[in-house]
Amino acid sequence: MAVSEQEFIQAEKRTQAHRQAGYAVAARYDRRTARVVVKLNTDVQISFPPRLAEGLAGASPEDLAVIEITPSGLGLHWPRLDADLYVPGLMTGQLGSKRWMAAQLGAAGGRVRSPAKVASSRENGRKGGRPRKVSPSPA
Repeated sequence: MAVSEQEFIQAEKRTQAHRQAGYAVAARYDRRTARVVVKLNTDVQISFPPRLAEGLAGASPEDLAVIEITPSGLGLHWPRLDADLYVPGLMTGQLGSKRWMAAQLGAAGGRVRSPAKVASSRENGRKGGRPRKVSPSPA
């Protein structure tokens, strides 16, 4: 796919606009606190536990320690994990793609125990519980 000169100029302008809010100048994994620490050009530091980020959960400290910053400073890449995070997204609390974040929120919501959920579960139990799965009969 060829990129026109106009598209290239527009992309450069978008990159510069994103960089004005801050960009990564250093990134490291702090074993002591078990957190990824990102230093921005504004002297602000962002840190987060890798278990909360897409592609980083369950990774070894050795794999988490190898972090590359993209030339624009807007991306972080873990080559050993083939994982990437977008720095402007990190600044707004986005630790993964929209799809991944939605799945995390759905899983967290499913674990919530509210009085209404408990009452519904008990009522369902009185009715005999969840119906058993029936395997399809062989044809």
